Amino acid sequence: MPDSTPFEIVSAHSPDSDDAFMFYGLATKKIRSPKLSFRHVLSDIESLNRKAMEGVYDLTAISYHAYPYVADKYVLMAAGSSIGDGYGPMVVALHPMEPDEIKGKRIAIPGTLTTAYLALKIFEPDIIPVSVPFDKILETVQAGGTDAGLIIHEAQLTYNKAGFHRVLDMGKWWKEKYSLPLPLGANVLRRALPEDVRSECCRMMKDSIQYALDNHAEALDYALQFARDMEPRLAEKFVGMYVNHYTVDAGTVIPEAAQLMFDKGFEVGLIPHRIQVEFAR
Repeated sequence: MPDSTPFEIVSAHSPDSDDAFMFYGLATKKIRSPKLSFRHVLSDIESLNRKAMEGVYDLTAISYHAYPYVADKYVLMAAGSSIGDGYGPMVVALHPMEPDEIKGKRIAIPGTLTTAYLALKIFEPDIIPVSVPFDKILETVQAGGTDAGLIIHEAQLTYNKAGFHRVLDMGKWWKEKYSLPLPLGANVLRRALPEDVRSECCRMMKDSIQYALDNHAEALDYALQFARDMEPRLAEKFVGMYVNHYTVDAGTVIPEAAQLMFDKGFEVGLIPHRIQVEFAR
């Protein structure tokens, strides 16, 4: 890799405030390298999951649930995971329900490749999923289209104002049952990249997240551009929930949690083959 010509990395992530926050240092060139240059692509996470199956981008955000389908082309990055530590996506309904009452029910889900859906199927394999855009889930339940809804993103902070009852917090259940955080979103690197490029990408990603945490106000201001009109207070809370010390470095805990999730997903028949997690640093 000649020093004179930086190697271009095409880097894709979602415009969600937590992703935008952690990519802030890279996107604004606060974090730079003579070896690499970054070209950023913004797209919704479901599209990124699909593109990763084709190996389109060098570095991309994906749902953890998508990893078994792209592991032949990508390796997980130790930096950049969105982690729910004792909290996470929720099942909500218009009327109070016990968690075991969701068995056999029609549930609006934000896509079959979301990690929220994987966690829900591990909790209760016998549900009838109805895929709708994540920002239409509450109105789908409200209109009687489904018995309950599986919410992600900012709806986790606003559902009660809309008159919904929490049936199940997936991250809380996961923590209580397995004593582990719930891995939700990941960054992955293309395996075909040269080894020195991969290690430099890992270093820069980690530095970008640390820079955002160290310069919280400016990084949050940047992320708010993409926050779908979310109130700044809510966006700050959301970022604080999902960008944490596990995001800077997955350590040993997140690989253990991800492996357990994939094993359980295979056991309930949602993931078609056993998968071994592999993290690049």
